[in-house]
Amino acid sequence: MKKIGIISDTHSWWDDRFAQHFADCDEVWHAGDIGCEAILERLEAVVPVVRAVYGNADGGNLRKRLKETEIFETEGVKVVLTHIGGYPGKYAPGMRNRLDLSRPKLMVCGHSHILKVIPDRMLDVLVVNPGAAGRQGWQRVRTLITLTLNQGNVTHAQVIELGDDKHHVQGEKLE
Repeated sequence: MKKIGIISDTHSWWDDRFAQHFADCDEVWHAGDIGCEAILERLEAVVPVVRAVYGNADGGNLRKRLKETEIFETEGVKVVLTHIGGYPGKYAPGMRNRLDLSRPKLMVCGHSHILKVIPDRMLDVLVVNPGAAGRQGWQRVRTLITLTLNQGNVTHAQVIELGDDKHHVQGEKLE
């Protein structure tokens, strides 16, 4: 059994509550628009495994270090991790074909800043977008997700709300 923390669209914004909420996780997955390598370094100080992909707003250093899409299996669950993935009925160009070919149980993406947890019953995949954890963007509430993987099943998904007042937000901009 593994507990997974899922985060996206930090845009260089670090909130110490990321570490608090992910402290008991086995892995953290960042679905892009990280902003800077310092975000990954801080996450790596919290959990044993950090998996991440670059997003459309990420620069050269992150693009050299990370891939656009990661496909992997952990705890019997095949996962597609990407930044721009879409959702059932409105997948990003090429994503439906990628899902057809790779047959994951879970697809994690970011980009939209919109929290979504939607099962695609036709493809038998759970699509998860944790929303946005950073301050950049139009979202009112910053969010994270945790879930548990256990013997090929995804269970215990939890949405964590970090707050909705952009003028009094905890955290700091990293470079």
